[in-house]
Amino acid sequence: MSSSNDGAKAAKGLKGDAAGKAGDPEWTSSLKKLYNSVVDEPLPDSFKNLLSKLDEDEGK
Repeated sequence: MSSSNDGAKAAKGLKGDAAGKAGDPEWTSSLKKLYNSVVDEPLPDSFKNLLSKLDEDEGK
């Protein structure tokens, strides 16, 4: 599934900007850090199993 790859690419883009730009409000860096911490969390096994089943069904 390409959506997880797209999310990883987006996360890498945000990680590079985590320090923030001079014109960004203060809260944006905290929001980016929170987002990155969620993206970096491992997927639960039950969710991985569900994704595998969906991939199998898609091939039929």
